[in-house]
Amino acid sequence: MKTESVLIFVLLSLSVNVFSDAARTGIWTPIKNINDPYVKEIAEFALTEHGKQSGEKLSLLKVVSGESQIVAGTNYRLVLAAKDGSAATKNYEAQVWDKPFAHFRNLTSFKPLS
Repeated sequence: MKTESVLIFVLLSLSVNVFSDAARTGIWTPIKNINDPYVKEIAEFALTEHGKQSGEKLSLLKVVSGESQIVAGTNYRLVLAAKDGSAATKNYEAQVWDKPFAHFRNLTSFKPLS
C-alpha cells in the first residue's frame, strides 16, 4: 500500500510539472534580466534586420524592457532605445522569433513608439 502511495505521488508530481510548462506556452512573460547578453544579441539582430529592410541605420543604446513567449522556439518582444544618424533617440518595439535549435531567427515586427 505504501509503495502505491509513493508511486501515485511521483506520477502526480510529474504531471504537475508537465502541465505547468504547457500552461506557460503561448503566454507573454516579462524578461527578468534585460541586460542578459542573449537579450542584447536579439536586440542587435532586430536593429540589423530592420536596417536591411528599411535602409535606416540605428544604434542600440539599451534594451528598455522585454517579454518572451514560448512557441515553436521563443518570441521576444523588446522595447529598444536607439539613435539614428542625427543622434535623435527614440524607442522602438521589435518582435523577433528565435529558434536556436534550428539556427533560425526572424524579425517579425519593428515599429517606432510614440
